[in-house]
Amino acid sequence: MTTEDGTNEHSTRPASTGDPSVPLYELRVGGHLSPRWAAWFDGLDVTADDDGTTVIRGSVVDQAALHGLIQKVRDIGIPLVSLSQSLPDAAGDLPALPNHPIPDNPAGATP
Repeated sequence: MTTEDGTNEHSTRPASTGDPSVPLYELRVGGHLSPRWAAWFDGLDVTADDDGTTVIRGSVVDQAALHGLIQKVRDIGIPLVSLSQSLPDAAGDLPALPNHPIPDNPAGATP
């Protein structure tokens, strides 16, 4: 479903630019993606790191949008290494986000 602003209902873009209540997410994936993938990820920042991973970072309006982002990672067949969430500071700056690796077999998970 498309909203009035032309984005789909599961867009990762914030409802209003600089909204401090919109959480920031950082997905770290295995391998290098070029910055041209930013369009595929709804304009989020896509940055290749020296450690052989790529960081996809930006505001995600809600859990449905986050799940849509994770599905996009799955759809292109790249491994999700970690996922972190934070809120911007009062000035709207992006804080440094901690890196939380995704375990291979989380406790209680069944294959």
